[in-house]
Amino acid sequence: MLVLHLSSPSSHPSLPLARGCAPGSSAAASAGAGEQWRLRVRSRTRRNGQVDAFPHLAFPRPSGNAVGAAVGASMGTTEEEHDRRATVLEERPAPPPELAATFPPGLSPELIPRHVAVIMDGNSRWARNRGLPTSAGHEAGYRALKEIVRLSGSWGVKVLTVFAFSSENWLRPKTEVDFLMRLFEGVIRENLEDFKRQGIRLCIIGDSSKLPKSLQDLAKGAAEVTKENAVMEVLVAVSYSGRSDIVQACQKIAQRVRDGSLEPADITEAVIEEELETNCTINSPYPDLLIRTSGELRLSNFLLWQSAYSELYFSNSLWPDFGEAEYVEALASYQQRKRRFGQRI
Repeated sequence: MLVLHLSSPSSHPSLPLARGCAPGSSAAASAGAGEQWRLRVRSRTRRNGQVDAFPHLAFPRPSGNAVGAAVGASMGTTEEEHDRRATVLEERPAPPPELAATFPPGLSPELIPRHVAVIMDGNSRWARNRGLPTSAGHEAGYRALKEIVRLSGSWGVKVLTVFAFSSENWLRPKTEVDFLMRLFEGVIRENLEDFKRQGIRLCIIGDSSKLPKSLQDLAKGAAEVTKENAVMEVLVAVSYSGRSDIVQACQKIAQRVRDGSLEPADITEAVIEEELETNCTINSPYPDLLIRTSGELRLSNFLLWQSAYSELYFSNSLWPDFGEAEYVEALASYQQRKRRFGQRI
């Protein structure tokens, strides 16, 4: 379990969650009940210098040849990169004893998604429904995020990626944008020591060039001092666009081709993955479960490449109201699904 230790929300700044970045929900898929087998990082299948990109997924045991060996071939990582991730995974320390929590009944620990992504949506509506200023909605949204981080760590989720501020959110009133940027800084400053102590690895993804210089420096510093942490990873998307993420990856690859370090014929999905913002994770960059709140049924330009096979879960709850019961419901939905990845199982 992971806990973000802050004093009362009223006395400290909180992470602002942009309404445009609402957590959507995706129906998560789970491996079938009964006898199952699990791909492990050390017993992976090599193909043409690549390895399976889904070592954490459980699949029903097939009769005869293991068809699961073909899963994720088109989204494989390089063997060198996979070995790096495998080493970190095997050396991952356990969470501090004081952070232990009761596992919710009805959920299977073996089927908890390794990577959960959340489009956090509904802060402004939550505040408006109560006659409160938008800032109050962001404050309530932060409290919800803090709880989801805590629950994710205690239940075995290894990567939590949250959409905090989209590239489109720059179109909001300047006063609101400035307020959100200050809050981002305040939250990082107040939680950094706890991140280090609890083993949380923090990574800010998105177009950092648009962020205030002070926030850029703070984000880089936080990523640097927590880069060796491996209990859990928290990726925060700020000034992020899924389309722009793909574009910038293509631009980097084009430059490599121009420099002669890469042949066009050698461009694969694995090469593209290496250039995406989410490559900062030591675990899988592909969300198993993508949740969106507030009743909206769209991805809103979030992790478009990475969520190709994500299970989608949509919640009617506004983000500040999304708590343990709602999270359990999303995970239960995920565990009831069968993830085939194009196979006939």
